[in-house]
Amino acid sequence: MTVVDLTQATAAELGRLYRRGKASPVETMKAVLQRVNTVNPQINALCRVDADKSLAAARASEKRWKKGAPLSPLDGVPVSIKELVRAKGWPHSMASKLTDKTPAADDAPAVARLREAGAVVFAQSTSSEYGHKGVTDSPLNGVSRNPWRLECTPGGSSGGAGAAVAAGLGPIAVGTDGGGSVRIPASFNGLVGLKATFGRVPAWPPSMTGDLANTGPMARTALDCALMMNVLARPDARDPFALPADDTDYARKLGGKLKKLRVGFVLRLGDHPLDIEVAAMVTRAARQFEALGCKVEEAEAPYSFADAGRAFVVHWLSALQRLLQLYPEERHHEFDPSLLAGAKAGLRYSLQDVVNAQVTRRELALAWNLFFAKYDLLLTPTVAVKPFAAGQNLPDGPDGKPNVQWSPYTPQFNLTRHPAATVPCGLSGDGLPVGLQIVSGHYRDATVLRAAARYAEAHPLKFPMLPESNR
Repeated sequence: MTVVDLTQATAAELGRLYRRGKASPVETMKAVLQRVNTVNPQINALCRVDADKSLAAARASEKRWKKGAPLSPLDGVPVSIKELVRAKGWPHSMASKLTDKTPAADDAPAVARLREAGAVVFAQSTSSEYGHKGVTDSPLNGVSRNPWRLECTPGGSSGGAGAAVAAGLGPIAVGTDGGGSVRIPASFNGLVGLKATFGRVPAWPPSMTGDLANTGPMARTALDCALMMNVLARPDARDPFALPADDTDYARKLGGKLKKLRVGFVLRLGDHPLDIEVAAMVTRAARQFEALGCKVEEAEAPYSFADAGRAFVVHWLSALQRLLQLYPEERHHEFDPSLLAGAKAGLRYSLQDVVNAQVTRRELALAWNLFFAKYDLLLTPTVAVKPFAAGQNLPDGPDGKPNVQWSPYTPQFNLTRHPAATVPCGLSGDGLPVGLQIVSGHYRDATVLRAAARYAEAHPLKFPMLPESNR
């Protein structure tokens, strides 16, 4: 295969090529590194690239494939890791100027499992500082850009991961999701991204945002996400909330049709702006599930959008305020201004506010549990807007003012811990990806991925070969 072909291959395709001797992990790694040199300066998706060690890992993988003894289907596949996730020997920067940049002494569980599976951990991807917002720029690393259109944001906070995969800088990536930070950039970059049931993918060290946070796979296909889940979902004693091993083969579970699944379609969660083109595309995608054998009906959100949103904000900002205690006040000006403002806002919440938010969270989870007793799947937009200008924290709303409600769909399921994925449902009239969110009941992660796979197979997306400024 050509160099370009190798950078556009999925992880599953690379594994098949390695098995047949049609390509090698070393060839793939060299092709990806070459593309990084050309493309990453334009999109700023990767903040660290470990070329020497990744080539050494690729050579070791090549030997295993030649012996017919790969460690897993991901053996020799390049993978990038969000800079909020620890990788041994790399600075654990949190995208912040305030961290000491000491190289991590150990891998986080996701990184450890990927290395054990033979994947080539070759780069760190960019994030917003401490993953605090749904776009990707930071005082430490600057602005990351969307390969579909350079003047647009890749979303966030795992925006570097999303942009890298979409641009052919490795076919798979690890992101984190505390309020949509896997699903938002996956949607903005035309990818499949999964926030699994909380605890299904072990994490360590604990996130500042506690049990809102998840580690998850991002890829061009549901199959690649499933192959990653086969690795990432293995237990790790360092996570006290990790679920027991269930021996699910997520790739095998992708097989089968969606016949007779009951699907609830919710276009709006409440009174929030929704881009008219996003609404039309997601509505069309929901109707296409009927052709896949599902029974689709319009449904209503089972809980107050305003109350759920308020509970999420209290959880989020009351966690961020801890940063003000972790770092001396004379350095607070080095924070991203939006992070500092959020942390200070968190100080204003009372104990009663936090307790009330916890009560709302339990009520919200119960309401969605009852929804999933009636429906096998929920379909919603992933994001209420199309990708907007890079460097902006918020898009402009219909009234010309900053739209603070541009991502209302994803945080609900961080609060409730339900599995939720995004799958691309096409390109807008101006050529930007739009995502469809698929949610299901607790522990039905494989069902969510199977639904994503069936829909994506019927509606494939062609990725941009180069991030050209005139897209």
